[in-house]
Amino acid sequence: MTKMINDGLPLPQRYGAILTLALGITVPVLDSTLANVALPTIARDFHASAAASIWIVNAYQLAITISLLSLASLGEIFGYKRIYQLGLFVFSFTSLACALSDSLITLTLARILQGFGAAAILSVNMAMIRIVYPKRLLGRGIATGAVIVAVSASAGPTVAGLILSVASWPWLYAINLPIGLIALFMGFKFLPENPLKHSGRRFDFISSLMNALTFGLFISAISGYAQGMNHRIIIVEVVALIIIGWFFIRRERLRPLPLLPVDLLRIPIFTLSLCTSMCSFAAYTLAFVSLPFFFQNSLGLDTRFTGFLLTFWPLSTMLIAPLSGRLVGRYHAGVLGGVGLIVFSLGLFSLALLPNAPSHLNIIWRMILCGAGFGLFQSPNNHTIVASAPSNRSGGASGLLGTARVLGQTTGAALVALMFNLFQNHGTDASLMLAGTLAVGAALISLTRVMQKTTPINA
Repeated sequence: MTKMINDGLPLPQRYGAILTLALGITVPVLDSTLANVALPTIARDFHASAAASIWIVNAYQLAITISLLSLASLGEIFGYKRIYQLGLFVFSFTSLACALSDSLITLTLARILQGFGAAAILSVNMAMIRIVYPKRLLGRGIATGAVIVAVSASAGPTVAGLILSVASWPWLYAINLPIGLIALFMGFKFLPENPLKHSGRRFDFISSLMNALTFGLFISAISGYAQGMNHRIIIVEVVALIIIGWFFIRRERLRPLPLLPVDLLRIPIFTLSLCTSMCSFAAYTLAFVSLPFFFQNSLGLDTRFTGFLLTFWPLSTMLIAPLSGRLVGRYHAGVLGGVGLIVFSLGLFSLALLPNAPSHLNIIWRMILCGAGFGLFQSPNNHTIVASAPSNRSGGASGLLGTARVLGQTTGAALVALMFNLFQNHGTDASLMLAGTLAVGAALISLTRVMQKTTPINA
């Protein structure tokens, strides 16, 4: 068992832990990008509409959203390592269930279970980074995490295209099994135990249920509206959301270590950074989910070339994120994030204004612009969220960071379905315009953080 010292892991154990975390975060990120590229193919195989196939994404995101904060709380009680390992185990074997699915319904159910495994990984991933790296290297560690995510995302479209050129879509999910199992076994050796466990704290089942209902109703309402569900049902869901959410927040405000970290939300720069993250990931998902349909259905490109074009976005993120991480401390995160998000929005608007028969180069430089802007924003924003939280609340901060990201992704996926239903012939254009607008909003929020101060990291 690997033990912790006061300030990160010593070398060379730290390298083993970093590699384990890299493999662990790779599987849910790789899975997400693989699924996006395959959506048109899966929809055709199951004779489903493009809007209906979005449930493959939404079911996964729903499971993550309703369970992520609860799993982060369990990480603070029982240790981040145990929750991380449990997530890897569940994710690996539910990926196999996804590969064996024979209908849209069974695939959706398998994706829900897979989402719970991904939630366990994502809920404590940032907290694990914080205890693996020394404080002086935390910015570099978070930037490394962003690079790992970018590399996984950049590999996803290409891997999806290659697999679909020689095999059927179930193999896109089966590839997660060996990666997940390798990370699982490495974790037993290299991942440290959490030195900040709240051993006397009990898990709050009532708050966990209220959390699941609050976020579940939010996603159900927004997804139902996007899919054209009966408005009476949506109204009932919204009313229930408001009532349960009000009592949930009221309950959490009275607890010393709440499941919903309302204590952290009282830190202005923390809350503003979360809002920035949510808006930016909604914009990211609007683009990344809608573009494969445009490339394949409008331009007539095959899945392999679709993957090739999509790769330039995360590839540029991978190149910019380390530079952005090194700028943390020299320039305010609000400025770095604002500039990055403005560049991101310009890329999104330029994609929306593509000519009817664009050249490949015309598409590629726009994808690079989007990825560069997103990479410049992501590392400073994540660093601000982690650094502004007290050390003993790393699990709550990690959980909220993951929740904001997933809520943004889920909202973005639902908005894609809405745009496809409202603008059947121009769904991708509408999605990209809306994405650009959200990115501009996120940039404005980011710039307001310049007047805020970050809480000392050892507070």
